[in-house]
Amino acid sequence: MAGGTEDAANRYSRLDVWPAAELMTALWEGQTRALAACAPALPPVAAAVEAAAERLADGRGRLVYAGAGSSAMVAALDGLDLGPTFDWPAERLVLLIAGGLDLSRGLAGAAEDDEGAGRADAGRAGVSAADVVVGLSASGASAYTVGVLRAAREAGALTMGIASSAGSPLLDAVEHPVLTATGAEVIAGSTRLGAGTAQKVVLNLFSTGVMTALGNVYDNLMINVRPENAKLRRRCTAMVARIAHVDEEAAGAALERHGDVRRAVLGLAGLDSPEIDRLLAETGGNLRKAMDRAKAIAVKET
Repeated sequence: MAGGTEDAANRYSRLDVWPAAELMTALWEGQTRALAACAPALPPVAAAVEAAAERLADGRGRLVYAGAGSSAMVAALDGLDLGPTFDWPAERLVLLIAGGLDLSRGLAGAAEDDEGAGRADAGRAGVSAADVVVGLSASGASAYTVGVLRAAREAGALTMGIASSAGSPLLDAVEHPVLTATGAEVIAGSTRLGAGTAQKVVLNLFSTGVMTALGNVYDNLMINVRPENAKLRRRCTAMVARIAHVDEEAAGAALERHGDVRRAVLGLAGLDSPEIDRLLAETGGNLRKAMDRAKAIAVKET
């Protein structure tokens, strides 16, 4: 079995005097091992995706990410990208970071040792049975993150943990443990390397899977991306044209009139704004289901 993330691998002794080319090769090899370690984690990640999507489908629950140190930064990066990419509402995302989100003085290293603070933060955030809580810790021993997860599970929330050490407290604390056995780092204990890469990959797979299951993707298109700049407006126009089978001029006009891809597509199908709003509300915002329902209504009326 691969060693723990804190182990010092003998093959990297005198690393500090290696030529840069050899150092780069060693670091790259460490990254490839981290990617390989994600493959065995795919089944538990898939199970967590299914459970999380079911929990969040009613539109009430939140995604809650918890972590300390570099793991917290991986979590924050993934969470904050969900809004622009999938239009995930800001009020349905919670970031619980040891020491808080103010990083003007750097990461608060000592804060990760306080399980009570994790529990308290989960309580202040009002974590409940409607929520999905994901905790990250390379060693799986971050007391803060374990505290958040234990409090969340006690509150009935769905819990998932990502760690690189088997049998760690974090993996024992959750319903959906995900082990990425990345082993000893090239630079001993520097979990921003292999373990950090594995965390980012797994969390990216998880959140993308959940967003897809919730209907924020149609075919393989990011239909809920926010058209906040010229590039994204062009992308949204192209998506409307492709889905609705119209030219880009008609797609652009519909997007301008209705404001987003889903409404523009349904508008081009002949629905007015109240009908569009009703169908999207009935289908939880799922464009494919809304289109199917609109077609069924049209057939019934003919």
